[in-house]
Amino acid sequence: MKKLTTIILITLVNISAMALEIKTEIIINATPEKVWEILTNFDEYPNWNPFIKSIKGQVEVGGEITVRIEPPEAKAMTFKPKILTFVKNRELSWLGHLLFPGLFDGKHKFELIDNGNGTTTFIQSERFKGVLVPFFKKQLNKNTKNGFKEMNKKIKELAEK
Repeated sequence: MKKLTTIILITLVNISAMALEIKTEIIINATPEKVWEILTNFDEYPNWNPFIKSIKGQVEVGGEITVRIEPPEAKAMTFKPKILTFVKNRELSWLGHLLFPGLFDGKHKFELIDNGNGTTTFIQSERFKGVLVPFFKKQLNKNTKNGFKEMNKKIKELAEK
């Protein structure tokens, strides 16, 4: 029993070492409807979005999309995640994998919280899991997080015009 408990603990420690969450948020002086309109106008992304350069495909629950990101000071990437949630004026999320599930998975989420006073809390987060995550932690914590922040600032600027 002692060996089994030790094995379980070691496994749990290893699994948690293979996970990372990045989360950013910003208060926007605009309604969730206004922020959502900008967030989901994917045709305009190349014109304003410094991080996510394009989103194409079926943006509906279960749909597959093609996303191209260009994190600051890092290589551009294109991947094909599946839409998990699409709740108008509230939430959009997707799950992507590198090659196959379990290697390097990312659940990206945008949340819009109506603060009830004409402002919106815009939260952008991603939960990474997989055996390759420990090798990319530094880059994710720096480049990807900075990409989130740059996008957040730009969406705030556009929504507050």
